[in-house]
Amino acid sequence: MILNAQELSLAPLEADVCLAGAGFVGIAMALDLADAGLNVVLLEAGNLDKTDASQEFYRGHVVDQSLHGPLETFRWRRLGGTSGAWNGRCVPYDPIDFEDRPWIHESHWPIGYDDVARYFPLANKYLEAGQADYQSESVFGKNQPEMIEGFHGNAFTTNTMERFSAPTDLGVRYRQRLAAAERIRVVLDAPVVEIRLDEQGSSVTSLFVQRPDGQRLEVRAGRYVLAAGGMETVRLLLSNRQVQKNGIGNANDLVGRYYQAHIAGTIGSFKPKGKIFNDYQVDDDGVYCRRRLALKPEAQREYQVGGFIARLHHTRISDPAHGSGILSALRLGRTLVPKQWRARLIDEENTPGEMLHHLKNVVTDVPAIMGFTRQMIFDRKLAERKYPSVVVQPPSGRYSIDFHAEQEPNWSSVVRLGTEKDAMGIPRLEVEWHYTPMDLKTIEVALKLFAEDAQNSGAGVYEYDSGSVLKEMTRYGAYGGHHLGTARMGEDPAHSVVNADCRIHGMSNLFVAGGAVFPTSSQANPTLTIMAIALRLADHLKQEAV
Repeated sequence: MILNAQELSLAPLEADVCLAGAGFVGIAMALDLADAGLNVVLLEAGNLDKTDASQEFYRGHVVDQSLHGPLETFRWRRLGGTSGAWNGRCVPYDPIDFEDRPWIHESHWPIGYDDVARYFPLANKYLEAGQADYQSESVFGKNQPEMIEGFHGNAFTTNTMERFSAPTDLGVRYRQRLAAAERIRVVLDAPVVEIRLDEQGSSVTSLFVQRPDGQRLEVRAGRYVLAAGGMETVRLLLSNRQVQKNGIGNANDLVGRYYQAHIAGTIGSFKPKGKIFNDYQVDDDGVYCRRRLALKPEAQREYQVGGFIARLHHTRISDPAHGSGILSALRLGRTLVPKQWRARLIDEENTPGEMLHHLKNVVTDVPAIMGFTRQMIFDRKLAERKYPSVVVQPPSGRYSIDFHAEQEPNWSSVVRLGTEKDAMGIPRLEVEWHYTPMDLKTIEVALKLFAEDAQNSGAGVYEYDSGSVLKEMTRYGAYGGHHLGTARMGEDPAHSVVNADCRIHGMSNLFVAGGAVFPTSSQANPTLTIMAIALRLADHLKQEAV
């Protein structure tokens, strides 16, 4: 059932499991636990939809705003969380991500790939991304068009692919199921303001949420899970200092440390000699899939770099030399592009002469613009399963490389409490994010290896300015709203916050679910792996309840 904290009496709520946060993780875990017969209280700080007032609680301070966006941009305080802002990309972490890699600082995971991979099918099901097969040949066969005709890479493969959810907004998709569930009580407008511990600081005795009228409601459970995301989880742990004076789980100053996002950028010019296929394919379930260039694990080990993937991308929208009326129309109508993507798509100002060139592109390419407009309206705006993104084949025949890469864990990248407080008196967050020399090395090496693979296989020529790599990889800063590593997983409390079962070291019944527990970031968008590890935690909680 779905309730509002304001409408409840002040009598304590009791459950087998209390989940704080009703986003991707909280909703999936609640449904999974209830199906196994456990009683669940699922707390959501917001309501059914986000509002300016609720988003205000996520506002915080960014030390270097050129490297990190506002803290409220990629976080939605509402039922379903940021699944309402998600573009649906699903891709698993790779086996190498779970290996100890001496060249990647603090890269140890206490669990292996197989521990997580067995949950990918169920994660795919919740996310409505089809089967858990991410190899293009096994899904579409060996006779599918080559991504880059004639390309045979020593360092890169073109056989791995991404799948795309509808995208599924879990707050909408599973709302009726949550409302009908007898073993789930979803409580809206219920932000957690206190985590109460026993005198020894080894167990949670209850959580307190603050109702809109200012009164507090107590929740008692056998197990408690913080599923509030990689940032808000930090705020909950650090702001509760009544027993553990440095914050819960923070005896070694690790909560909020090792904050990772991803490194992304668009760089260079690739001129293929043959045909290119970089559009989406649709599998038998109607799911959009797309191949990408992926740096092989063998190359990562040989050159001692992190994970790296790339997509063939249209050249910069701001450069009218691409000859595309579609891209020029986007440039001329830049105010129609959502604000959070505007800097990425349209990152340079144009001279009057260049603007005239854009106008010429539009006038001479009207049929392509009309086709693109139809596709955006019917396949992206109105369709239940949406066409995932803009794919434009540039008339110039030149493509840029759009990359997405792993960020090395870095103790100096931190999410911490600031000095300003929100309306409930809880300190707001402050973020200080940095890249490392390893991050730069990964991009530099990967671009060089792709250029060599393209040249040696005779598939084309890739050229880029090696002196501009740092500028391009920091153009968008901490990319994608992926908030990872802030309550990292490990065996040793001196180097981690939670154990292999996501339980906070030294605590008997307090767990963290979500990207906060990830020791490393991989090259992949984290949503699918976040969901898989959360479902693994749900299985652990079921076993403890027996």
